[in-house]
Amino acid sequence: MGEIQIITANTAAALAAKLCRVQVVSAYPITPQTPVTEELAEMVESGALKAEYLTVESEHSALASVVAASQVGARVFTATSANGLLYMHEMLHWAAGSRAPIVMACVNRGVGAPWTILNDQQDTVSQRDTGWIQLYCRNSQEVLDSVIQAYRIAEQVQIPIMVCYDGFILSHTSTPVDVPSQEEVDRFLPPLEDRSGIDGQTAMNINPLILSDPRPNANGVVMPGYMEFRYRLQQDILGSLDTIKAADKEFLDIFGRNWDGSTWTYRMEDAEHAMVSMGSLASECTLAADSLREEGLKVGVVGVRVYRPFPASEIVESLSGMKTVTFFEKDVSYGYQGALAMDARAAMYDCSSRPAISSYVVGLGGRDVRPDQLAKATLECTKGATKFCWLDVRS
Repeated sequence: MGEIQIITANTAAALAAKLCRVQVVSAYPITPQTPVTEELAEMVESGALKAEYLTVESEHSALASVVAASQVGARVFTATSANGLLYMHEMLHWAAGSRAPIVMACVNRGVGAPWTILNDQQDTVSQRDTGWIQLYCRNSQEVLDSVIQAYRIAEQVQIPIMVCYDGFILSHTSTPVDVPSQEEVDRFLPPLEDRSGIDGQTAMNINPLILSDPRPNANGVVMPGYMEFRYRLQQDILGSLDTIKAADKEFLDIFGRNWDGSTWTYRMEDAEHAMVSMGSLASECTLAADSLREEGLKVGVVGVRVYRPFPASEIVESLSGMKTVTFFEKDVSYGYQGALAMDARAAMYDCSSRPAISSYVVGLGGRDVRPDQLAKATLECTKGATKFCWLDVRS
């Protein structure tokens, strides 16, 4: 059996990596991620975690080193935030293209310039097209559980995973977390099967130069060209939604809790209006929905846990038939609007009963977002007052 500990989300991520018996850790410190790797470094130094801790000179090198370690069969972990994640950008593509089952904790922080150390989700949302699975967590318990689930998922589909959670709001806030026993985690997560190298049973590759068209190898076997590699990655990312749901279901069987697969809902059974968000902000939306219910407005919440692959069918199922849907997100796709709202609009394009959709950019750079603000904005949208707006921008 596990035990309840009062810990931060950063400690939860570090403990989860330890429980998963990672063999190689490499990271470069950056606020608010630093405590994750500090704790793992202490575990390695004390002997509590039998792993190699690689000290490197940059985030780019940190990810490069775990890609290499993964390719030779090690279970690996890294973590970063904000501009550190952006510094990894080339290696994010390299990791996904290599089909390396890396798990990375991304502690969401606004990116410079200008500098901020506080939270929004611009860093990870801006990397949504690099070929990684992205999970967004609403609390510290979900951070711990999602890191454990991420290894199970990544090693089955051979695609790297970012476990994303809000800087300071979660990373440095202590809350009760049920930390499972090593025996429970071992039941859920078997030892890593060595899939290093190239053979017919693995998608992993060691990055040879690939020509445009499929060509026979020295044995006469036709091997994929570059486009076929991209196609396989796309198809396997789309197919990973089933793996994510299956892992979450088995997690429930062993640990007695789960996180609803790719999306979760709150008071949507009779809802006529919906609020949609990701991470801890989605939890704030539940408080706003409760207050609007007290005023007689039937409002529910859809929380997006898996942003990549995008859970289009779940979004359509939850939101079709609503009168209005209001998105709240801590990111902006410059030149258009919020990325989550854009993706959901595309998913719902063919629906016969599309709701009126509004989108708010909120909380950038750590700007406080209160439930009463979310409730007021949602109420305005039910009256048709807005389509796209920045919440609480002061002239």
